[in-house]
Amino acid sequence: MPILNEEHHLAAAVRSVLAQDHPGPIEVVVAVGPSTDRTREVAEELALADPRVVVVDNPSGRTPDGLNAAIAASAHEVIVRMDGHGVLSDGYIRRAVQVLEETGAANVGGLMMAEGLDDLQQAVAVAMTSPLGIGAAKFHVGGEAGPAETVYLGVFRREWLERVGGYDPHFTRAQDWELNYRIREAGGTVWFDPALTVTYRPRATWGDLARQFYTTGQWRRQVVRQHPESVNARYLAPPLAVLGIAAGLVGGLAWRPAWLIPAGYAALVTAGGAWIARDETPGVRARMPGVLATMHLTWGAGFLRGTRD
Repeated sequence: MPILNEEHHLAAAVRSVLAQDHPGPIEVVVAVGPSTDRTREVAEELALADPRVVVVDNPSGRTPDGLNAAIAASAHEVIVRMDGHGVLSDGYIRRAVQVLEETGAANVGGLMMAEGLDDLQQAVAVAMTSPLGIGAAKFHVGGEAGPAETVYLGVFRREWLERVGGYDPHFTRAQDWELNYRIREAGGTVWFDPALTVTYRPRATWGDLARQFYTTGQWRRQVVRQHPESVNARYLAPPLAVLGIAAGLVGGLAWRPAWLIPAGYAALVTAGGAWIARDETPGVRARMPGVLATMHLTWGAGFLRGTRD
């Protein structure tokens, strides 16, 4: 578990692992970055209360560095990727190990079950589980069990992590997708199982949501730079939308019909948002168009901007 500023969620995340009914031994290796809250204190209290919890340092605070440090400090042949704000479903590890054995896969994972605690978080959760939000990846929208491009978090055979060199420390974001890509290129299978679920809490403010998707777009651009053969239409849709809307807004000053482009996009997120949130509360439905636009346009802008290096 790579941890940074997770004071409020860390204990619940660790408890969800320790409560698993896997018949073999379990250890929880928490890689703690330079947090500004009580994350380290909480981690050390958990380690004192249960010897199965091990705390290691992650001086950079970056996710891939924390993951690699935790893997290096771990002792077992199955590695379960976990986050400080996630909660494993009952039987998650037992089921994942069973699927690893049955399929021979290098990595097994399932659904990111986004659940909100207020109207904004719930609107983000609804968007994350719809193709209209952030694409049709199985770990977001579900699907049948089978091989996949990537999965949420993941349960790995250590031998495969060692074979491909672990997480690439260059990737601040998108490190999971990039690792799974290298596993597949090396002949390994990434297996999706919808029975495996991890509860995820979306960002709680508009600013945090925008920053999350902007940086995700930046690092997905870096994945495409490093692995150009991985690009597909789904990745290009948000940056093309940003370019089209910008061209329509500017072009409309000289040729008014160009304003139909941003107007059409606004109509799409309004109508589409109303449809995917049709069973939600009025507060969630009211926030849906803004959530969709924020996710699409900040992701697209981040992809166009790329990373500095």
